[in-house]
Amino acid sequence: MNKNELVSAIAEKSGLSKVDSKKALEAFEGAVTASLAKGESVTLVGFGTFSVAKREARNGVNPATGKAIKIAAKKVAKFKAGAKLAEVVN
Repeated sequence: MNKNELVSAIAEKSGLSKVDSKKALEAFEGAVTASLAKGESVTLVGFGTFSVAKREARNGVNPATGKAIKIAAKKVAKFKAGAKLAEVVN
């Protein structure tokens, strides 16, 4: 499912117009992004938790040349499914 299909599904299930559904989805994306940028997690009980994880610097290999390279430390966004979502998926 892509973003346009998700907007259509939200509109259908909520009774909102597609324009309002797109605004709601973009507001959700913005709120989650802002919280993660501050280092905070976002928990939706039963659905899951968005959080920030820190990856340490490590050594890697350039697959094209086979040379060893240094991979810098960075923060990455993470999602852990909640109990209800995990149950539905399984």
